[in-house]
Amino acid sequence: MDPSSDYANDPYTWEGLSGWKSYHTLRPFRGMYCDVRRRLPWYWSDIRDGFNYRTLAGTVRIFFVNLLPALAFQLDMTRHTDGYFGINEALFSSALAALVFSTLSCQPLTVVGITGLISLFNYTVFAITEECGIRELYPQFIAWVSIWAAITHWIAAICNWCDYMRYITDFSSNSFGMYVAIIYMVKGFQEVTALYYESNPSAGYLGVVIALCYFFSVVMLETVGSTTFFTPSIRKFIADYAYPIATIWWTGFSHIRGHIRDSGLARIPHTRAFYPTIDRRPWLVDFWTLPVKWVFVALPIGILLTLLFYYDHNVSSLTAQAKQFPLKKPAGFHWDFFLLGCTCFIGGIVGIPLPNGLVPQAPVHTDSLTEYKDTLTKSKEKDIEPEEGDWVHHNRKVVNATLVREQRISHFLMALALVGFMTGPLLDVLHTMPRALFAGVFWAVGFSGLTAMNITQNILYCLTEKRFVDPSDKRTTLKKSRILYYVFWQMLGVSFSLGVSFTRAAIGFPVIIISLIPLRWILLPRLFTEHELLILDAPTADADTVLASMGGRPTLPEVRMMEEKRRQQGGDGEMGEGSGSGSSSENPRGMRSREAFKDEEEKELEGSEGREEARRGIQATLRTGHA
Repeated sequence: MDPSSDYANDPYTWEGLSGWKSYHTLRPFRGMYCDVRRRLPWYWSDIRDGFNYRTLAGTVRIFFVNLLPALAFQLDMTRHTDGYFGINEALFSSALAALVFSTLSCQPLTVVGITGLISLFNYTVFAITEECGIRELYPQFIAWVSIWAAITHWIAAICNWCDYMRYITDFSSNSFGMYVAIIYMVKGFQEVTALYYESNPSAGYLGVVIALCYFFSVVMLETVGSTTFFTPSIRKFIADYAYPIATIWWTGFSHIRGHIRDSGLARIPHTRAFYPTIDRRPWLVDFWTLPVKWVFVALPIGILLTLLFYYDHNVSSLTAQAKQFPLKKPAGFHWDFFLLGCTCFIGGIVGIPLPNGLVPQAPVHTDSLTEYKDTLTKSKEKDIEPEEGDWVHHNRKVVNATLVREQRISHFLMALALVGFMTGPLLDVLHTMPRALFAGVFWAVGFSGLTAMNITQNILYCLTEKRFVDPSDKRTTLKKSRILYYVFWQMLGVSFSLGVSFTRAAIGFPVIIISLIPLRWILLPRLFTEHELLILDAPTADADTVLASMGGRPTLPEVRMMEEKRRQQGGDGEMGEGSGSGSSSENPRGMRSREAFKDEEEKELEGSEGREEARRGIQATLRTGHA
């Protein structure tokens, strides 16, 4: 397949197949083979396209956005695992993932590292081993959990099960994103609380001040990107380097001579270069010494971890390839999930936190590699209250994403930088950073996720005074009670996940997250109309370059139900141009295309969305650097 392929007509599809060929599991390796075959022609361009300024900016930005949360979660794991996971384990884990995915993955834009969910998972398993009286076997037990997880990762990838990620919509992905963002915010509060217990009151108070100032600094610096101050290059520069600027400034602030430096602020612990945190253990865990009984006890926990990574990693990959980014190169979910199984296996036997996709930070890498163009547009308005005066003309900025520098260099350079920070001199640099700063990291990343989710946006819409709502907003055709009812179902999943996460049953929360997918496809179409769901929800994967790896674009259940209803009522149920039929139609290359079978409501909504996006441009969010 050459790089100019039409991904809407990709040969990897399950439509039109019958018999045993229609079962994903019975045709192993098909997804992985097509992923590699589809992406391989782009490999050398992935290297050539990396030699530009945006790659440098993206490298610096994603390095800090990856490193700082990784260290923050390491501090959390250190407290809850008696110091088993430390600084070098966090750096090793992030470097391993970056090296593997920058060189071998089908989608190198997907940044993989340490997440809050694996931190929660690790110390929940630690608490279980303590209750079972096998605390001393924790390294071997968590290693076997990782080995079983690796095996089930490989099975899922080989059996083409990543195809089912095409059924993820914003309903479940935004619920998951909201859950992760809240976890981040809670971790920030837990970190500043721990400072009071582990240091003196003066240091604890100063730590809160630094954490809050760091948080507000990052938010304000990233917000510069959406303003009209300075020039486009300066605005983008400030937004790109918000994290390093704030980190260097507030680290330096904590070393000011006098009361600040002498307050006893807790700092990143110092460890030996390239050695595990616990010096008495080697990097290779003696997992073969675990009693057979506990090996099989680790199996169901490993399966739960696979469920978590199946959703977490693939959603992060989807958001890194979100519809607002004009990507040209194809994805590869099956192959990348197989690679994730390899990092699980290596991570388990060397005793480091298992890396996976970073959901809140996922779009940051792609955004930092995106070329934006600021365009001047003119509009006019007139006061309605009172009805007098002439039309007043206004200038405003519209931002459009023109190009994404899709390459592997930035991810690879980040891996080298992470390895470099395991050396003695740079470990000394990390030791200068106050721990309080990482509470600000939690809040900054969590807050960006909270503001970006459609849950928050829908709630704010419902709180907005009606006369000030933009008439072009499609939600004006819905009752606010229906919007809030939709939000209720999203928050129900978030609430159950949060409730479980703070108990010993936390390792089971992936089941709740996964259950949101069938909930959306089975229950919600019976509670909401087609019109309501087409406005409030949308598939997370939208571009043909992404969907090609998952077997094509699925028909939404509410659309299929309406089509069946029309046929039963004897309405316009014939297949053809403008028909509501959702039946599959094979084109010459085998991939189903629904373009000829979309009903009028789908076409009208898609048309209005396109016109509105063109008018408004890329909207400012704190989730990405273009904020």
